[in-house]
Parts: sequence; C-alpha cells; structure tokens
Amino acid sequence: MARVKICGLARGADLRAAVEAGADAVGVISEVPVDSGREVDPATAAELLADVPPFVTATLVTMPDSAERAVELLRTVGPDALQLHGEWTPDEIRYIRAETERKVLLAVDADDPLRAEEFDAVADALVIDSADDSGAGGTGETHDWAKTGDLASRLTSPVVLAGGLTADNVAEAVRVADPFAVDVASGVELSEGRKDHNAVARFVANAGREMEIA
Repeated sequence: MARVKICGLARGADLRAAVEAGADAVGVISEVPVDSGREVDPATAAELLADVPPFVTATLVTMPDSAERAVELLRTVGPDALQLHGEWTPDEIRYIRAETERKVLLAVDADDPLRAEEFDAVADALVIDSADDSGAGGTGETHDWAKTGDLASRLTSPVVLAGGLTADNVAEAVRVADPFAVDVASGVELSEGRKDHNAVARFVANAGREMEIA
C-alpha cells in the first residue's frame, strides 16, 4: 500500500480535507520560479503547515535559488520535510540536511534515471516526476510507470511517484510502479490552487487498492 501526499495546498479548508481523507503527507508550495496558483508566500506556508496534526508529514515544496535560502525557508516555515525541485549538487543536499536536521526529498525528472542514481545515497527520498524545462513539477503529465518501477527496484532511497496521477489512475500506477508513496496536485483540483475534496478522498482510498486489481 503506497503512502499518499496531497500537494499544492493553498487553503486551510483543502489542507484539512486532505488530512481528514487520510493523507500521510501534505505539501505547501512556496518560492518557485514559475507562475502557479498553488504557490503561497512563506508566512502563509508557515500558517498552513502549523495546522498539520501529528503523524502527518508537513512538507514545504520549493525551488529556491540557493542552499542557504532553502535553509532560511525551512527555519521560517518550520515543516517536517523539504521537497526540492531544480538543479542541486549532492553537497548542497548534504548541507541542507546537516543545517536543518530535516528530511530532504529531491524531485528528479522521470527521463533522467542517472540523476536519481546520483542522489540515491544523498536525499532521504526521490520524487520521480514529469518535469518541465525549468525542473519544476506539477505538469499534470504521466510518465512510464514501468520504467519508474524498474528504477525504484535499483534504488535504496524511497521513491515517490508523481506526475499526472488522478483518483482514476492511481491504483494502476501503484500496481505497476510499486512506489513508496504517490504525490498528487493537479489531479485532484477543481481549479489551480483549489482542491476537489471528493477527488482527494477518492485518491487516498484508491492508492491503497492496488492489490484488488493485481
């Protein structure tokens, strides 16, 4: 059974709906260099994530311009974990982890398995996503789940499957890729930045139903 992260939460009501649906983690986006209705400022991110209850991982999703800024954001927002997008070096990831003592997830383009292997021993988990040219995720596009499953079997780090997932396809995605977790943003939205609470509940439920169709 894959764990579930609901990402791109910009409203308190949507975050509460994700928690009530049984999500294992929630994600709030701040400081990304793309125009997104899911992005909030760091102060709002801190307010949203402060309401996350124990045993649900509060995750800051960001694409800052330096490792030092990543550390500043972590200290300002206070999440349980940091999900980084963009270009990073292994030394930068080590620095962020050492300075903050927080779990660091690194997003990697599904078409770049060598990069995933490079960071396997550095990041706490790898988010295998369908990235755009800037390295940002949230494209709403799927990728080859079987290849991601093959990659996951070679890695020691937990793999989080992202990219184009919906309540209708997540069970099949979990069956094929067998990831540690799945991550969804646009696939459970009414509009960008506003979640469909019914779709969120269905997504969480269906992520745990892979064995029924295997």
